[in-house]
Amino acid sequence: MGLSVRAQQKQLIACSVAFYNLENLFDTIPGANDTEYTPQGATQWNTLKYKSKLSNMAFTISKLGIEKGPVGPAFIGVSEIENRSVLEDLVKEPAIASRNYQIVHYDSPDARGIDVGLLYNPKLFTFEASQSRTLKLADKPTFKTRDQLVVRGRIFGELFHVVVNHWPSRRGGEDNSSPLREAAARLTRTIVDSVQKAFPESKIIVMGDLNDDPFNKSLTDALRAVRDPKDATNGNLYNPFWAILDGGIGSLAYKGQWNLFDQIIINDKLIGKDRSTLKFWNAEVFNRDFLKQEEGQYKGYPKRTHAGGVWLNGYSDHFPTLIYLVKEK
Repeated sequence: MGLSVRAQQKQLIACSVAFYNLENLFDTIPGANDTEYTPQGATQWNTLKYKSKLSNMAFTISKLGIEKGPVGPAFIGVSEIENRSVLEDLVKEPAIASRNYQIVHYDSPDARGIDVGLLYNPKLFTFEASQSRTLKLADKPTFKTRDQLVVRGRIFGELFHVVVNHWPSRRGGEDNSSPLREAAARLTRTIVDSVQKAFPESKIIVMGDLNDDPFNKSLTDALRAVRDPKDATNGNLYNPFWAILDGGIGSLAYKGQWNLFDQIIINDKLIGKDRSTLKFWNAEVFNRDFLKQEEGQYKGYPKRTHAGGVWLNGYSDHFPTLIYLVKEK
């Protein structure tokens, strides 16, 4: 399980965890909130397109983390999925079927009908419990968005809690919509605080499409995610993707600008040089060439499923992200 490497004359084992926005993974069956992704809808979504989308998503997942270990991530948080059924179809795809991914999923009240979920490899992650937390706003009683998925389990016997997110979008403008993401971040912060109180030894991972960059107020003020691991004290969280964005690398692009909305953030139990337990090693945006637009004005952007009403048979408008964890063997 994992990868054996040599570092400072000590043998280490490594594993990865990942997040991937699957960009509207819908089936072809009309639903209460789904008219676009149907055969009669704007995308003319049919069985051929759906099967191709599943194949593309599974191929990408099959490549995650294998450069540093042959078995892929212990778990993968996903967003923009219509229901549990599409995940059941996804994990059966030949590219990943042998990993026997298990599913954690709850239906969300989101107005678009999309949810978050978690896929986990039972050989690497031992599932213990889960819950779904709904964001409720007293001043906006009709507001609906994705629930936040909280999963407890163990990697190599060590206790983990992961919170999978898809915070409210920037529809209506970044500034106007920021309070919604700040509210989502406060809910995540409440979850983290409750976990730290109930399970003080637990390693915590917050991941998701946060629709904000690491330096935005939702991350820095509400979630208290810091750029420097040395500042991850007194309950603060460490965001390794801040430095990656500073280096000009993002997970999605819009009008010539890269953003890094897809982040994986950790608590202090995963920081440090003591490798007797699992610790953070490094982070990356998985921006391999096969996921990119090959030509035209959007060359280098993520190759999405549709653009301008045209089916591109691409992957997603977001690149996946990963972090690697290591410990002494």
